[in-house]
Amino acid sequence: MHFTRARLAACTALVLSAGMLLATPASADRPAPPHAAVETPATDFTAPPLTRPVPGTGRAGAPAGSAGAAAAAANGSRVPDPLSDFDDDGVSDLIYRGWDGNVYTSLAAEGGGAFNGVHSEPPKDIIPIGNQDAVGGGPEVLMLSPQGTLTMYADATPTSAALAWQGQGWEIYNKLFSPGDVNDDNLADLLARDTAGNLYLYYATGKRSAPFSARVNLGPGWNTYDQLIGFGDNNGDGWADLYARDTLGTLYFYAGTGDKNRRFAPRFAIGSGWNTYNTIVPVGDDNDDGSGEILARDAKGTFWYYTGRGDGTLAPRTQASTAGGWEGVPQFGGASNSPVSATKEGVLARDSAGTMFWYRSRTDGLLSKRSQYGPAGGWRGADYTHLASLAPDNWSDIAQLFDNGLYVDGGYIGSGWGVYNALAGPGDLTGDGKADLLARDRSGDLYLYRGTGRSTALGSRVKVGGGWGSFNKIIGAGDYTLDGRADVVARTSGGDLYVYPGTGNAATPFGTRVKVGSGWNTYTKLVAPGDLNGDGKGDLLGVTSAGDLYSYLNTTPGRFGNRSKVGTGFQIYNAMS
Repeated sequence: MHFTRARLAACTALVLSAGMLLATPASADRPAPPHAAVETPATDFTAPPLTRPVPGTGRAGAPAGSAGAAAAAANGSRVPDPLSDFDDDGVSDLIYRGWDGNVYTSLAAEGGGAFNGVHSEPPKDIIPIGNQDAVGGGPEVLMLSPQGTLTMYADATPTSAALAWQGQGWEIYNKLFSPGDVNDDNLADLLARDTAGNLYLYYATGKRSAPFSARVNLGPGWNTYDQLIGFGDNNGDGWADLYARDTLGTLYFYAGTGDKNRRFAPRFAIGSGWNTYNTIVPVGDDNDDGSGEILARDAKGTFWYYTGRGDGTLAPRTQASTAGGWEGVPQFGGASNSPVSATKEGVLARDSAGTMFWYRSRTDGLLSKRSQYGPAGGWRGADYTHLASLAPDNWSDIAQLFDNGLYVDGGYIGSGWGVYNALAGPGDLTGDGKADLLARDRSGDLYLYRGTGRSTALGSRVKVGGGWGSFNKIIGAGDYTLDGRADVVARTSGGDLYVYPGTGNAATPFGTRVKVGSGWNTYTKLVAPGDLNGDGKGDLLGVTSAGDLYSYLNTTPGRFGNRSKVGTGFQIYNAMS
């Protein structure tokens, strides 16, 4: 597969003053920004082979002698088909979003390809959910947009599926996943966790026009976990189970009960050390023993394979892919991590000659080799800020302050922006699924410009508060506290670092700040690159005066782990964002 990404300049937009959206077009003689349009280099990823048993038993479910089949027979049901079997061989396949924003499949028996062509609004997350209408054909697939639209595609093949249903308002959740069939109707159901940590169950209806019933609250406290995995059955009773990993790396098993008043039994721990993985992907029952299997990707991009033992525990792992082969995928369908939305996918760095370079995130905690971004010297003197994506196109944006005006990706937004000395684009601060913009004026007042879901216009500003002039750096790219809301990081001139947790409320977008460290003035450049290691949490980069590049991965929500040196020679850049 060949992943290609291009950034095009935005068209002429409505004029936006420093707080008021005007309906008149911009003047034809307004000054042009230093560089209006760039095309980024192509990035390539080829799905490596996976070592998995492929029994090829067809779609009949588990064999008659298996524990899963016996339990299913006892309660009058069958073992459900795999949730993501796109080639009808009885084995689950992988589906994932690439760095280009498009969706791809990788089949267990080799093959796969681009799924449903080019995605103008790339999905934030993909949730395989199996056959939902029991009519035949392929499985159904859910895709969640960055702005909260949930779409169901029906009768999926390895390359295509038909649009069947759309629902709005799903941006209130920071995690969607399917454990399989919870209520014994042979239809996979849907679980959703909101930003407060409540877990909800949506029963499948089997109707394409209205695929889910009203939600049922399963209880609070699920924000304890940074990874949630729908698994299918792994204890031989025929009920769908799930796994949950806490931030310390302990993996817990929740057995399905079939009881409408208590859908899952109390948890029990099955092992520690699972924080070595940045994402876990369920792949159904590969070996026909009635228990599900999983693939777990480590920090280097290697997949490890675990088979279920039939009692909730897992057998020792075996290596399932070439070392580092899968670090090129930002989001897998059905994966355990909370999906990243409206954030950045890399770092922009400008040298003293004014030439811009692009470093893409690799999901292994590192950056790719640099590629030139635009013509040599084209960004000399530009006052630019790298923003989280303002539009649902999955690509981060570039804001420029130039001659009292604001430009985003070369498109003119409006005048009056010369009053600001700092911009930040951390993502969605208002809870509507649309990324917003922060601007600080010279008196230290901070304003929030509400996003419109487009990179060509912004809403009216709201004053966030004063005193922000004490910070020499205000940055953000995604979620640092693991609640699904965008947060902001701010550094004082004395080197103290604070996290301002997002609230999802436009009037009061930040909660009480938390000091997360001191001594951060050792870095001449502090960068919010987004999620560097694919676990769903935002990370940080710092550059010393000697040019050493260090990463700080978000190991515990709202906190950053020990630094790791990931590069040298970065003193050649006079700006990074």
